[in-house]
Amino acid sequence: MFLSLHFAARSDVGLVRANNQDSAFAGPHLLVVADGMGGAAGGDIASSIAVGRLAALDGESHGPDEALDELKGAIAEAHAEIVQRAANDPELSGLGTTVTALLRAGSTLSMAHIGDSRAYLLRDGALDQVTTDHSFVQHLVDTGRLSAADAENHPKRSMLLRVLGDVDADVPVDISVRETRPGDRWMLCSDGLSGVVSRDTIAQTLSDVEDPGDCADALVGLALSAGAPDNVTCIVADVVDIDAQPDGVGPSSSTQIVGAAATDRHRPTAGGTSAAGRAARLRQSAAPVDEDDEPQRGSRTWAKVRPWVLPLIALLVVAGGAWGAYAWTQSQYYVGSDGLNVAIYQGIPQDLPIVNLETLVEDTGIPVATLEPYQQQRIEDTIRAGSLDEAREIVDSLALEATEEPETEPSPTASATPSEPATTATASPSPSAASAASTGEDG
Repeated sequence: MFLSLHFAARSDVGLVRANNQDSAFAGPHLLVVADGMGGAAGGDIASSIAVGRLAALDGESHGPDEALDELKGAIAEAHAEIVQRAANDPELSGLGTTVTALLRAGSTLSMAHIGDSRAYLLRDGALDQVTTDHSFVQHLVDTGRLSAADAENHPKRSMLLRVLGDVDADVPVDISVRETRPGDRWMLCSDGLSGVVSRDTIAQTLSDVEDPGDCADALVGLALSAGAPDNVTCIVADVVDIDAQPDGVGPSSSTQIVGAAATDRHRPTAGGTSAAGRAARLRQSAAPVDEDDEPQRGSRTWAKVRPWVLPLIALLVVAGGAWGAYAWTQSQYYVGSDGLNVAIYQGIPQDLPIVNLETLVEDTGIPVATLEPYQQQRIEDTIRAGSLDEAREIVDSLALEATEEPETEPSPTASATPSEPATTATASPSPSAASAASTGEDG
């Protein structure tokens, strides 16, 4: 029995976003979906870097014992490159991406996962979500503080606890190895699909639409019909037995690259002329434009102003702008350190010679030293929040991962930590840590 993948990848910018920050790669040996973060000038870079590093693994067959190490090595390289790009360009601060990847080796699939992109497996008519979101809301579900039904519509469901490249520190990556068999159908997607299309609808579509390309088109179409507020990307891949195919002819082996990493990354949405597309444009439309004679009337008014009034108005504008800028800083919050513990501040972590732009709001009592190394790095860099409540939610998520006692000295290079005996492992993206990781299923 010789197994192969029959696959199709699709990506759409969606009905609201200005550019596509998702990237995906599909080939005979490798499937990858990456959802970039970092704003209009960054997310597409991060996801493209991840896909570019991983794509090299598709060029050859891999032994079961080699595939996982090669996958972890490529993830580590992508992490390092993203961090370096952000360090070289201050405008790319916070650059990061999710990654969900499958690397085929014979009858097994090695998987790497970080963030909230997902992998689903349809087997014998039953759909299983293989990956677990690394999000604050998922932590609430896992700890019994929130139901799965409530999590689907929680306003903070996109708040991620782990992404690739966000900070210059070791970030745990879930790794697993799964046996696969003919008839399995895998679907990898960004949250632009899973966040707006229900699990039941995804399962029904995967079951009913036979061809992977048609199925991927149908899934993207469902997201567009639901409003597609985010980029939408998915890969549908069937596991087939080449020996069982007529005359031994298998599926096409040509690779597919879509989204930000593709040459047609600026392609407009396929839902632009739909009712959902029109509604999205109405929601995003700008304020009404002044009538044609407004600029002329304004010019005539300025021509009558006495010369000494202009400097005065300019001074008032500068003073008003300065006050507005200060007022804006005081509407911001961030989570940082007070020197020992995690603390919440109002303002921004910068000071002027005569103005203090930050105020301590809460000392949480959580020692920074009890956090994982990559979380300590996040605290050192400060974590921005849009409100006090959001800052407290960030602190809650940090508390979930804090140890009971502070570490007295730096921990050794991160290594894989099984979350389920002999089945699941968590690996650091650094090459040294990746080599120490164990394999297993990610339940």
